[in-house]
Amino acid sequence: MHRRPPHPEVPRAGQESVWQYPRPPRVEPSAERIRITLGGVVIADSVGTYRVLETSHPPVYYVPRADFVEGTLSPASGSSFCEFKGSASYLTVTGGDVVARGAGWYYPSPTSGYERLKDLVAVYPSAMDECTVDGETVAAQEGDFYGGWITSRVVGPFKGAPGTMGW
Repeated sequence: MHRRPPHPEVPRAGQESVWQYPRPPRVEPSAERIRITLGGVVIADSVGTYRVLETSHPPVYYVPRADFVEGTLSPASGSSFCEFKGSASYLTVTGGDVVARGAGWYYPSPTSGYERLKDLVAVYPSAMDECTVDGETVAAQEGDFYGGWITSRVVGPFKGAPGTMGW
């Protein structure tokens, strides 16, 4: 059973409530500039990304693999399964002298309806030095399971923190 939290925040002008996002999730193109820094080095810079929007979660940004600096992504052990998007494979993300094992993921063969995610990579913002959306530094979604990117554009509360699994 999925419940809403007792008091979802009311969005102001220019904001979105994650409680208005759909379930199953929606994949939408984004023209926002995404920059990802690790080890003091910009490892990705893109304006051709996609956002995945799902009820109760901040957006997850997916960046074209081609927009990552060559050599910054390598296979990592482990996988997970999303009831909507399919089986995800994990990536080690390297920038400068920093190696973040399992800090990125992708869907090699996304399920029907999520084909746009092929050849796109998401990263956990908490494992990076910094992720920005149009110059705004992202806060990581608490709990680190979902990997959402929190900016001033979205309001919650957000699923992922202790005590929120029953929402």
